[in-house]
Amino acid sequence: MDYHSDRFEDFSLMVFKNEELFAVLPANRKDNRVISHQGLTYGSLVLQKSAKLLSVFEAYKLLLIFLASEGIEKLDIRVIPSFYNTIPSDELEYLLFLSEAKLVKRDAIMLLDYQHKLKFQKNRREGINKAIRNGLVVTVDDNFEGFWNEILIPNLQQKHGAAPVHNLVEIELLAKRFPKHIKQVNVYKDNKIVAGTTVFLTKTTVHPQYVSGNTDKNAYGSLDLAYDFCINHFKDGRRYFDFNTSSEENGKVLNEGLIFWKESCGARTFTVDNYVVDTAVGQSLTLALK
Repeated sequence: MDYHSDRFEDFSLMVFKNEELFAVLPANRKDNRVISHQGLTYGSLVLQKSAKLLSVFEAYKLLLIFLASEGIEKLDIRVIPSFYNTIPSDELEYLLFLSEAKLVKRDAIMLLDYQHKLKFQKNRREGINKAIRNGLVVTVDDNFEGFWNEILIPNLQQKHGAAPVHNLVEIELLAKRFPKHIKQVNVYKDNKIVAGTTVFLTKTTVHPQYVSGNTDKNAYGSLDLAYDFCINHFKDGRRYFDFNTSSEENGKVLNEGLIFWKESCGARTFTVDNYVVDTAVGQSLTLALK
C-alpha cells in the first residue's frame, strides 16, 4: 500500500498470539475514526488459517480496547466478501453482531459462480459475434499506457468528470510487483486499441478492476468480447468472477444499466456490508459460553 501512503494517515494494526502474527487490520485514521483501509477495495480483519472463533474474539476485543486507548471512538469496517476467502471465515460478522455494530452501507455486486455458470444471454452473444465480424482481436499484454491514456482517462473524464483511482505510474508499478495477479486485457481493431480491462486475480476470484471501451463499443461489441475472454481465460483454479459494484450512494441507489449488462453475462447478486462499531464496547464485550 506504500504507493499511495501520502494520501492516508496509516493506522494498520497487527495482532500477535504467542509472538506469532495472528491477524492484520489494514486501516487508516481520520480524526477520531479508524477505517478499514480506504485505499483498498477490500481490507477488513485478515486472519491466519489456524484462527479459531474464541481466539478471534480475543483479538477483536483487544483491537477495540487498543483503539479506544488511542482516542479512536469509531471503527468503520468493510467486511471481506466471503467468496474471496480460501476457507470459511465469518468470525468478524458474528463479533460485529455481538458488539452491536451499525450497518451503514450495503453494496450490491454482481458475481458469476463458475460451478453454476449461466450462459450469456442472446444480446451478449450477439455482441461477441459482432466483434468477431468486425475483426476485433483481444490479447493479454502490457499496454497499460494505451488503455489508460486513449480509453480509460478520456471516458471517465467525459462521463463523470473523474479520474481513475490509480494513475498510470501506480498501476504499472503494481503490475510489475504482482505480475501473476494483475493483467491487462486489451481489444484491438486494425491494430488500434478500442477497449480494455485491468484484471486483478486472487486465489478464488477473477476481478476486472477497470473496464472501458471507446465510443464504438456498442457498434463493435468490444466489451462483450473482452468479458467473454476474461471469464474463460482466467477461470482455471478459480471459483468466481466478480463484476464489481452496481450500487451507488452507500448502496441505496442501483445502477440499472450496469445490472442489466452484468446479469446478461450470467452474474447474480451478492452483497457487501460496511459496519461502524463504538470502540468503547470493547471493555464490556463478553462471550456467553455453555
